[in-house]
Amino acid sequence: MITKQMDSTDNSYSNTTLNTTLPELGLVCITASETVRFRALTRKRLLQLNDVEQQEVLRKLYSDNLQRLGIAIEFCLAENIKLYRITSKLFPFADEPLGEAILDEFKETLAQIGDRVNESGIRLVIHPDQFVVLSSEKPEVIENSIKILETHARTLDLLKQSQSAWNPMEIHGGKSNQSERLIKVIEGLPQPIRSRLALENDEYAYSASEILDICKAANVPMVFDAHHHVIHEGLSSYDDPSVGEMLLAARSTWPVPEWQMVHISNGQEFFGDKRHSDLITDMPISYRQAPWIEIEAKQKEIAIAKLKKEWL
Repeated sequence: MITKQMDSTDNSYSNTTLNTTLPELGLVCITASETVRFRALTRKRLLQLNDVEQQEVLRKLYSDNLQRLGIAIEFCLAENIKLYRITSKLFPFADEPLGEAILDEFKETLAQIGDRVNESGIRLVIHPDQFVVLSSEKPEVIENSIKILETHARTLDLLKQSQSAWNPMEIHGGKSNQSERLIKVIEGLPQPIRSRLALENDEYAYSASEILDICKAANVPMVFDAHHHVIHEGLSSYDDPSVGEMLLAARSTWPVPEWQMVHISNGQEFFGDKRHSDLITDMPISYRQAPWIEIEAKQKEIAIAKLKKEWL
């Protein structure tokens, strides 16, 4: 058990005494350096090609991105980073028949990478893009959202990742004031999605307390984001009592409390700026008690290294 002596009046890197193991800090998708990068492809570009060319382009892109995913895993191992968020754009168009068929060709490679991940103890998570809105009033939007989530769940399955909150797929609540619809949709999700789904509070549509209530009703974990919380509530400090209270309340939604994951970012120009800063220079005191923290800073691994040196 590791304890840290911290000055409770200081809001930087020395805060109060907490009896807890050190949090694991997570890398989000890419590195600030060129070490971890992924290829992309637009629909416009794909549609300019004939059928054979589309297959060739997607096959090469999937192959390249799988190689880069392997590099990302090795980078995390070298830097002792135990939490890694996979980019939601790892396999473009894999939610369509052409992409799905081509992804099947890489089952063996995906399994090998998954074995490496599992042997190393790295925790993989994914944050699907903004097009996933399970609370939409439009059935076609919900249908497409579920289709996207099915593709991400399939990718995690191919990577031999568990159908549990250990490998969560984190999404926002989506359209505001639609809690009942969101809960109902979640309850009807296929098991590979529902077993991994986690909800995150945001700056405007769903407060931390609202998402907490939804998570309890739908029986899914809550990913607490302190920066979203302070923006939504108009707070001036991460050490407002409500931050620590929401951290502990969110923990109660995780099937294994030690699996709890949270997010942190700092405002780019001012405290309540929703744009992310390069580094994390302001951390909530209560985050000493967070087992897993995704670091949402532009300087990625540099921000993580700085936190490890100065905060941990």
